[in-house]
Amino acid sequence: MQRIIEDSSLRDKLYVFKDRKEAGMLLAQRLLGYKGTDGIVLGIPSGGVPVAAEIAKAIVLPLDLIIMRKVQIPYNPEAGFGAVGPDSKVLLNEELLRSLDLSEKEVEQQIKMTMNIIKRRNELFRKGLPFPSVKNRVVIIVDDGLASGYTMLSAVDFVKRHEPQKIVVAVPTGSERKVEFILPNVDELICLNVRSGLSFAVADAYENWYDLEDDEVISILNNFSFSHE
Repeated sequence: MQRIIEDSSLRDKLYVFKDRKEAGMLLAQRLLGYKGTDGIVLGIPSGGVPVAAEIAKAIVLPLDLIIMRKVQIPYNPEAGFGAVGPDSKVLLNEELLRSLDLSEKEVEQQIKMTMNIIKRRNELFRKGLPFPSVKNRVVIIVDDGLASGYTMLSAVDFVKRHEPQKIVVAVPTGSERKVEFILPNVDELICLNVRSGLSFAVADAYENWYDLEDDEVISILNNFSFSHE
């Protein structure tokens, strides 16, 4: 049965988390039931990594990365018209794409650029190691927020194809529409700060928000050893 867990006191509020680290600690409190199980926490780089690290530490589960990437709109790189998964599977927001007036060549260029970034990040962050086995395990997928929803949907789709026991999505903040978009695809969705309205920015949930540099991601990962049974 799919269920959503939110903090009703944070509904529609802005700047509710000091930073990603605090957001991860608060999410971990809602995930204590998975402490010490055979589960695994998968962070989506880059913003999801500090959130996922706090969760993994608190509930004593291994941390790994699921390296996804939104396919950026050329003239608006903060927005995307789809996402690419670790296995190069492309998931496009066809409705949005029809309204963007991009040529087929431009779409292909953006997808290729996205695949190259994923490949580089897999070498940089995971040293090219094979993806861990998630078969019959509880998988907790973590990002720092749900905006378009397609990066998370692509992550969920990838994990599903590896036969997990259960998929849990844990994000500090999310658009109400995108929470409802993701929920039917997972077993459980935890989003502490759900916000309605036409406009939504993940950054508006945080007092201290910035794009993580690769060095900071690597520094966080150095506190963990990836498990690849």
